[in-house]
Amino acid sequence: MTQSYETRIEMIRKAAAKFNNKMKTNIRIKDYTKVEVEDIDESVNINAWTDSEKYVDEYYGDRAREQSSYESEWN
Repeated sequence: MTQSYETRIEMIRKAAAKFNNKMKTNIRIKDYTKVEVEDIDESVNINAWTDSEKYVDEYYGDRAREQSSYESEWN
């Protein structure tokens, strides 16, 4: 299927116009995945689990208590 030069150029122009419109839309939309520097609070470790005893009890329960009692025998 051969197309004339003018037909191919017209198809390219339409695709370019569609692409450019999409790029303009993307530029207008704010990227909420990027964190602003002033929004970061360095004094708090967001990865720290604050109530570790509750975490251990909830997820490891008896196993953790057995290990703790085993280790306390040696000390």
